[in-house]
Amino acid sequence: MDIIHKTTSPQEYAQPSGPKTQSRQPSMLTWEIIRKGLAYILKGKMMLPDSHLPPAAHDVPVNFAGVGVATSGNPEVDDYVIARLDELGLRQVRLDFTYSDIGHDAARFLERLLEKDFSVMLHVVQPFDAAINMENAAAQQTWHHFLQQVLAQYGNRVDMIEIGSTINRKRWAGYTPQGFLKTWEIAYHEIKQHGIKLAGPNISDFEPLYNIGLLEILQERGQLPDVHTNNLFSERSTEPERFDHRILKYRQATALKFNLVKKARLLHKITADYGVKEVMSPSAFWTLPRILRLLPDGEQKQADYLARYMILCAASGALSQAFWGPLICYREGLIDDGSESYPELERITHYASVTGDIRQFRPRPSFYTMQAFISLIPGRHYLGALRSSHGLEIHAFKDQNTLVHAVWTTNGKGAVLADHYQLNDLQQAQYTSREGKEPLARPGLASESPLYITWPSGRNITLKTEKGLFANLSIQRHGEEKHHHAYQDHEWRGILVASNDEEAALLSHTLHPSRLPKPSKDAILRKARNAIWTIDDPRDPGRKLVVKQPVKMHAHKKLFDQFKLSKAKRSWNGTNELLRRGVDAAAPVAYFEMHGDRSLLQNYYICEFVPTDFSIRDIFAAFNNGETAYLGVTAEQIYPQLTRYLLNMHAKGVFFRDLSGGNILVTKLENEQLGFSLIDTNRAHFFNHGTPLPKRLSDLTRVCVKLPWHSRNQLVGMYLKELNQPFGWRQRLPFHLYDFKVGMKKRIGRKAIKRLFKKK
Repeated sequence: MDIIHKTTSPQEYAQPSGPKTQSRQPSMLTWEIIRKGLAYILKGKMMLPDSHLPPAAHDVPVNFAGVGVATSGNPEVDDYVIARLDELGLRQVRLDFTYSDIGHDAARFLERLLEKDFSVMLHVVQPFDAAINMENAAAQQTWHHFLQQVLAQYGNRVDMIEIGSTINRKRWAGYTPQGFLKTWEIAYHEIKQHGIKLAGPNISDFEPLYNIGLLEILQERGQLPDVHTNNLFSERSTEPERFDHRILKYRQATALKFNLVKKARLLHKITADYGVKEVMSPSAFWTLPRILRLLPDGEQKQADYLARYMILCAASGALSQAFWGPLICYREGLIDDGSESYPELERITHYASVTGDIRQFRPRPSFYTMQAFISLIPGRHYLGALRSSHGLEIHAFKDQNTLVHAVWTTNGKGAVLADHYQLNDLQQAQYTSREGKEPLARPGLASESPLYITWPSGRNITLKTEKGLFANLSIQRHGEEKHHHAYQDHEWRGILVASNDEEAALLSHTLHPSRLPKPSKDAILRKARNAIWTIDDPRDPGRKLVVKQPVKMHAHKKLFDQFKLSKAKRSWNGTNELLRRGVDAAAPVAYFEMHGDRSLLQNYYICEFVPTDFSIRDIFAAFNNGETAYLGVTAEQIYPQLTRYLLNMHAKGVFFRDLSGGNILVTKLENEQLGFSLIDTNRAHFFNHGTPLPKRLSDLTRVCVKLPWHSRNQLVGMYLKELNQPFGWRQRLPFHLYDFKVGMKKRIGRKAIKRLFKKK
């Protein structure tokens, strides 16, 4: 008899009825799990020296990578999924299977997978309403009968069966600790009678108290799994390499060093301490909405993170397998289903089915990134981490034929390959992009998108002593299809952006500081502390470029700025990071700086010239003088659009620090729309989260300095309303303080003193 239950959403159990064990208050068993976990930790068993670094010399399993699969009511989806798995070169899959699946779509698909000899991890999932009631005898009997059906039909044909589903997330899975242990007890005895490999309990994220407490209880009961499963996410740390700030917040993150590798290695130690031989991550992913909070190139970043995550998992030596989440899904799949819909129940808990029209399915960059990883890393011997600090990662893998280095930087950074490799080794190497493609030109820089560098296995590659020649370099990797080229001669060094090697040669010749035309009177845009002028674009004489060079440096600035990057490099970094985050700015073309320059004046930043109509300073000065419009633009037109622009900038984690009206350029577009872009970007700071409110207000004080208070109330009030913040005295105080500072500078600052002496 088929067992079909109506699946009830977690929202319907916001106030669950039934036994007291279903209360939201922690049960005695919950406290027992926590107590056992704390006892383990206090005994020092979580201490593993240098566990944030991957250990050298271990083999990556051939079957290391896998993916979650599902189907729909359309049998053509079965064929589509199998074809895509073949394209990936992937034989390991995880399929969620619940009460209502017997005799239906998932059962039909499972038979197809088994016919095609895929290695299936069958994840047996209970509906939410069944899981939440597993302390009741009737629910236990239903579960027992369902398992018997599944095992009788598929047990000897699947690779393993996983029991448990995000059991530390009751709002998703529905389990109480008592209910889950009863679920496990029934499953354990049935599965072991059939001699099938048992995996579980599927804890989500890194919460070792659950792992320790549950494994100890299962050990006491003689019910340990064969494979310990934990969905090892890094998503909320933003990047796979980052130390997790959620563990005692940002300041302690660097000291504790809980990165992906450390989490994997600690889970492996916990698993081994309780006598279980394997630990694996059956599902993890980056959702596009979470990426898009900070970065506009969601699909590109998802692909970057996938490659970096899988390489680090393989390098950790701790996991027998690591699976991505759903193969096909709008929000986090390697393939977009085109539906723009998502079920109420998280797919990490139950990947029930594929939605959308098969004709709209589209492989994402992450699909081809997984394909490249599978072809290059599993089955190799991991030699070790050759670089794993200062934002640069180099990991070496080897088999009988080839030596592969996986190279990348953390987000937004760049590293010149010639600073780390011998030139002859770079010239003799083969290069493969993150997606398995051969680059059009030999890469000169490593970026946030992993690059695979390959040599014959017999070649001895020795890295140079690590040096900081291009330390703290930022680049925008996911813009136009252009490449970054490092430049260096006996006097100058720098970076250029070009479409190909020929264009790079042209730019390095014509834009070299020794050949840059001096600023003519007609070309000068500004000359104060910096000289800013235009030159002809050598790629297109009909277009212009902008050159910026510092020409004056006060004595105290010259002293303190000796310890900073050059102004040109800071401008380059700031602009690239703005563009990475989807904030408009003039595109960078090149920067150059002189070796050993102590004057701090011998550096040049070159960017595209962006024709604009006016700056915020111009229009706000007009409003301050009582005008109601400037070049046909009214306050009612510009305030809402500027507000949206600034809200987006701050939501992307930008703290500009020099957001004066003159640094926000405005272009009039069609239908009364306005475009905004930023210049003078060298002071900008960036967060991996939205900009804190005090920093936002600091930026706004500079924007509004020329506005009268009634206009500030309108603009800033509009901005703060979107944040559900009042424009009260606490929010007004920074504006009054900045007004006071500006007023004092006008009275007793350097310029005021100069004017006084001129009068005399």
